[in-house]
Amino acid sequence: MRSGFIPLAVLVAVCFSTGAKALDLAEDLVISGYLDVRGVIAADPQSWLTGGLGKFRYGGKQKFGTEGLLQAELSLNQNFHLVSVLRAEPETPSVIDAMETYLRFDDQKGDIGWSVKAGAFYPTISLENDDLGWASPYTLTPSAINSWIGDEVRTIGSEVTLRWKNDLGVWSVMGALTCCNDEIGVLMADRGWSLNDRPFGLFERERIPDQTLRIFRQPVPGRTGMFDEIDGIVGWYAGAIWQMPGIIKLSVTRYDNRGDPAAFTPRDQAWLTTFWNFGARTQFGPLVVIAQQMSGFTSVTVRGTNNATKFQSGFLLASYDLDEWRVSLREDLFQTRRRNATNINWNEDGNSTTVAISYLGLPDTRLTAEVIDMNSRRGEYIPAGMTYQRNDIQVQFDARYFL
Repeated sequence: MRSGFIPLAVLVAVCFSTGAKALDLAEDLVISGYLDVRGVIAADPQSWLTGGLGKFRYGGKQKFGTEGLLQAELSLNQNFHLVSVLRAEPETPSVIDAMETYLRFDDQKGDIGWSVKAGAFYPTISLENDDLGWASPYTLTPSAINSWIGDEVRTIGSEVTLRWKNDLGVWSVMGALTCCNDEIGVLMADRGWSLNDRPFGLFERERIPDQTLRIFRQPVPGRTGMFDEIDGIVGWYAGAIWQMPGIIKLSVTRYDNRGDPAAFTPRDQAWLTTFWNFGARTQFGPLVVIAQQMSGFTSVTVRGTNNATKFQSGFLLASYDLDEWRVSLREDLFQTRRRNATNINWNEDGNSTTVAISYLGLPDTRLTAEVIDMNSRRGEYIPAGMTYQRNDIQVQFDARYFL
């Protein structure tokens, strides 16, 4: 059983025990979402999502993509809100999967406030992905850091945030207890960094690159769970945020899933994964500038041998709002260093440049053109018959219709 949902049940009980009002769905239920249709000029390598070593969401012969996202928020009373986010996409094995489902409590009285989230949700980390469904309002494809958060990281548990306002801004501290994310790290080690805007659903099993399985003489294709409890150990993260609204926002987070790298089930293996995350955001009129840096470590023990991977990435994003147009530019740097018993160089170094132009002049519609130019060097390319250093380009033309 996923014990991370116990805090959700407790909050629901507290909500109704404190006298929740009679619900009027016409007033208390808010539905939002979008339908997304895009054309793609994909890079040559097969995408990692279909077992290849390609770094993007699309690869090879893929020319089109589509998905729909729906968010329902039900206000149970003035303070309690129940939120669920679903995605429908042909590439998802079940077609429809849940991204988040949680209960949120907010209480702001004067200069002091606090909030609680319990259930399954994205951790409070990104200053870039603040749109529906872990999406970015600036580019189609988020940074390498926030692509990885969408793929491998989900809070299944509870998060508490305390806020204090004074003349110097708004100060926040947060802490969370988590379970059911024991496989976090497997993609970072076996696939490395990627740039993609397809975060995994709560009940999906993620594809492991076929080349990795061949190297370790395992059956192909192979998949792993991501949001499961394997070792029975509670993880945590904590952080602090300082902001002066409309001027600057700074954040720091420490994450530790406290996984037992030797624990396993018949299908999946637990990983120990920790990282530091730092973020900064500022605004100069119509110009928004965001920077983020992450450094971490993940390890797993297989047949008595420990395999460890250090990883780090950073990006700088600038986005300029021209009324009906938005122009965004982002530069990413990323790196992994892996130690294991094979003779293969699993290390990775790379950088990418992303340019996106969005038109917002149509009602409830956003049109976006995006180009990503990525350079990557990864030892795993060589046994797959690829060159050690690659330059890959992905071009997307997207129409997103909002509900």
